[in-house]
Amino acid sequence: MIRTSERDAAFFRPLWRRVAVVAILAVWTGVELVYGDRTWAIITGAILAYSLWAFFLNFPPEKAEK
Repeated sequence: MIRTSERDAAFFRPLWRRVAVVAILAVWTGVELVYGDRTWAIITGAILAYSLWAFFLNFPPEKAEK
């Protein structure tokens, strides 16, 4: 299974960054659907689905600070 590296997890720790990436991908997928380019809509939709899974469902929890 692919795991988020510590460096990536540190960069995407703020919720706003994860939400921004997912929102941009959702808009991009919508634009591709509106313009009828199914190939890019499928590609960006797959990246969107993976991002939702990686950033919200499988994101490592914060470590307890001492």
